[in-house]
Amino acid sequence: MKIACVCACTSGIAHTYIAREKLKNAASELGYTINIETQGTIGTENKLTDQMINEADVILLAVDIAITGKERFKGKKVVTVPTTYCVKSPKKLLETIKDKIDK
Repeated sequence: MKIACVCACTSGIAHTYIAREKLKNAASELGYTINIETQGTIGTENKLTDQMINEADVILLAVDIAITGKERFKGKKVVTVPTTYCVKSPKKLLETIKDKIDK
């Protein structure tokens, strides 16, 4: 499974980057490909390219705030969850998403 993801928390620091790391590790364990853009206090980092978005099976928005650029995901399967889901149970979250998009 290929995932394009945006992480953004209310403070733009802690949960944004913790969620990113947890998701990267879980995706690696499951054999998934994940590209993660962060939107935080220092701006946007690792901005998703059009190619990353187009090739993604699903868009994961791990966000606690409004983000910029959501229009890029029009026509894609989008799953939106709070960052805490990614911090607490990233592997379970990714497995659940995979199960749902495979149906």
